[in-house]
Amino acid sequence: MRAILVPAVVAAVLSTTALSFAATQHATGTVKTYDSKTMMLKLADGSTYMLPKNFKNPGLKAGEKVSINWEQKSGHRQADSVAVTN
Repeated sequence: MRAILVPAVVAAVLSTTALSFAATQHATGTVKTYDSKTMMLKLADGSTYMLPKNFKNPGLKAGEKVSINWEQKSGHRQADSVAVTN
């Protein structure tokens, strides 16, 4: 019984970990640069986010505080939504 239980538990833990990597994550920070041509947003801490092609700029400019929901896709942080915060 133990020989079956241990691999089952390991498989469950690994599958749960894989799902957490695919989940939407949240970040906040201050805009360093926003490039509407390359659709890239860089925060003051150095993190960069790719923005979707249909992204509508909510008034992003250097120094704005933002909240970002993003997912890791193809080795890049893909932003799902960006909101200016106060």
